[in-house]
Amino acid sequence: MIDIYKHGRSTLFYSNGIGPNFKIKLNLKHQNLIGGIMKFLKIACVLAVALCLAGSVYAETQSVKVSGDLTMRGIYRNQYNYLSKGGNAEPSPAGVRTGNTQVDQSWFMSTAEVEIDADLTDNVQTVIRLVNQRDWNVYGYGAGYTNATALATNGRGGYTANADEFQVIVDLAYVTLKDFIYSPLTVTIGRQDLWFGKGFIVGANLQVPANTISAGEYTTVWSFDAIKAVLDYDPWTITAVYSKIFEDAIQANDDVDLWGVNVGYKFDSYKAEMEGYWFWKHSQDVLKFGATKNQNEVHNIGLRGSFDPIDVVTLSAEGVYQCGQYVGSPVQNANRDRSAWALDVSGELRYFTDKFSWKPKLGAEFIWYSGQEDEDAASAQGTYHGWDGMYRGKFDSAIREFVGKFYQTGRFPVAGNTSNQVVSSRDASFTNQYQMIFMGSIQPIESLNLKANYNLFWNQENYQQTDDKTKGFVGQEVDLTATWDYTEDVSFGLLMGWFVPGTVYDAGVGPNGSTNHVATDVVGTVKVSF
Repeated sequence: MIDIYKHGRSTLFYSNGIGPNFKIKLNLKHQNLIGGIMKFLKIACVLAVALCLAGSVYAETQSVKVSGDLTMRGIYRNQYNYLSKGGNAEPSPAGVRTGNTQVDQSWFMSTAEVEIDADLTDNVQTVIRLVNQRDWNVYGYGAGYTNATALATNGRGGYTANADEFQVIVDLAYVTLKDFIYSPLTVTIGRQDLWFGKGFIVGANLQVPANTISAGEYTTVWSFDAIKAVLDYDPWTITAVYSKIFEDAIQANDDVDLWGVNVGYKFDSYKAEMEGYWFWKHSQDVLKFGATKNQNEVHNIGLRGSFDPIDVVTLSAEGVYQCGQYVGSPVQNANRDRSAWALDVSGELRYFTDKFSWKPKLGAEFIWYSGQEDEDAASAQGTYHGWDGMYRGKFDSAIREFVGKFYQTGRFPVAGNTSNQVVSSRDASFTNQYQMIFMGSIQPIESLNLKANYNLFWNQENYQQTDDKTKGFVGQEVDLTATWDYTEDVSFGLLMGWFVPGTVYDAGVGPNGSTNHVATDVVGTVKVSF
């Protein structure tokens, strides 16, 4: 019996029985069809082999986790250089890129982060984090336009967009090798975050690539290009680290490198811990014009510890000595040794936390950085006693602690001589300063946290040799913070800070007014984590 099937305009004949009468008759069209089927089967086999190989490669990646966050901020600032008026006649707060400086400034900024964590095998992990941080649509005035009414292709006469505003930068990119060579050793290589203790010496390498944000303290780029090795002999932990901080031309001898060893120990009682460390910043980025040494050698030898004498109290202290060589200017005539001290002592009281539904906490902290009296950069001699701020990552105030890092004041602007120098401000917050902090927090409801800090600042040495009034009370600052966890993933925040300049600013009167006006900072935040 013969079955007949139609396939297009061709006919396929075949016998549905097997025997001597079995016949198959194919025309040319059907031969092409059979050839196509064979080709398809060949491709399918190749794909199957490829999928098998791909499957075996994919199996080497045990898990991949994607996470990130979005943070939007609205910022308002007033009199950040303590001047009653703004304008080009006075020093502007460094980093503000919105044109002529005014006492009132307001803008929006965003930060977007995406992090990919991959476990390749049991002992190999990689992390990559990409970041975009920017002020919202900041335009610069083009030098090629004669006036602001000139037309531009974007319809905004004379103004051009910041070309780097939407760039994506690599914040983290490192591999972690556990049980490297032998089991107690873990090695991390690449761009990574470094944090030791409370971040007093090494915690944040604050960077604002391409100058895309005006409030540099809100940068998310804290990372170091580093190699870190950790030996975990519980309860002992030994960490060695090397980081390349600055590299100009590869062949140039002007690098900044960081070396360090940290040894920590955790005790069995009182939640006690202790660590001793040595960190060395080797800096050659000051191009000396004379025959004296051009190396800034900063050796940090420190000891830190904390413990709970009772369950509701935590006490901690950290002391550091700095030594080495000091170069403060290209025109410095004499070689100078470095000798400086710093101290951080704090305590937290949680006695009322379990007794009241609002869970109140109280704390206090004292910080001291030794200082050097202002002196002529060329003729200065002798040991330098000013503290080098290194890479401190912990900040307790919203305004004052970023003076000299991202901002300057009208009374004491950034010192300047020539290129290739160490740029600093005489009233920088990371040197020549005593700081007293009183802090407290309450939690009225589970999703709302309220914090308050009261900061007091004094300097140790005169800001100016010729003016004794520049030694004494630097100022006081109040910071209030509210954080509301709308959901597990979304939170809203509000920061309000006021810095009241002290007596060291009273003698200063600029062309646009006195330099002792209250600085105000208000920041609203929306953050989404995923």
